[in-house]
Amino acid sequence: MVPLRDENPIRITPYVTYGLIAINVLVFIVEIIVSATGSPGMLESVFYQWAVVPKQLTISFLSDFSISSLLEWGTLITSQFLHAGFFHVGGNMLYLWVFGNNVEEEMGSTRFLTFYLGCGVLASLAQWFFAPDSTIPSLGASGAIAGVMGAYIFRYPKVRILTFIPIGFLFLTPRIPAFLFLGIWFLQQAAYGITSLGVSTNVGMESGGIAYWAHAGGFVFGALLAPLFGLFDSKKEDESPQI
Repeated sequence: MVPLRDENPIRITPYVTYGLIAINVLVFIVEIIVSATGSPGMLESVFYQWAVVPKQLTISFLSDFSISSLLEWGTLITSQFLHAGFFHVGGNMLYLWVFGNNVEEEMGSTRFLTFYLGCGVLASLAQWFFAPDSTIPSLGASGAIAGVMGAYIFRYPKVRILTFIPIGFLFLTPRIPAFLFLGIWFLQQAAYGITSLGVSTNVGMESGGIAYWAHAGGFVFGALLAPLFGLFDSKKEDESPQI
């Protein structure tokens, strides 16, 4: 299932959502340039330096406080803006486009940005918890966006999501309630995470696996933290007309 849009109009210009999309796309363009013009393995080196490498993060937690430890902790932020392929960045930005603007409107831009980055950090830590000795870089905005989705499902459970569903040669576009669309998505991530325990699948990269625990963890943290960031402070109607 792929979300195309939600039936949930906004009254603001979601500058943070647009800005996050722009930064992610620009960073990905830089990655393409590095891959095309740099020496072999340069992009991989970039990933190992700026993405979360669980084993390195584990070592930093066990080490004395130092500049190198701070830099390693900083990858919990920088990793959120790295992606490993067109489908990786395209899919993430589509989900952020569909679900981010309404959550930003409810929280306000500053709180939304803090919430987004915080969910990304906690999502990476959730993935690290299940594979602390992995040497595979973990990167992408998926965990942060999952946090946004966790907020969305509780604020707008009945809002309809126009959804693209390919079934063989058929292409369906039903309007699915958010609680059903996002609920199915979360259950899939949690189920895949459970089945992948003990398997090296902690990277949202084409050459690795998928960060299922980051997705599920980000979703749960987003749902839990969103009320603290003002998700329910607005008086805006949260339901679209039912047809």
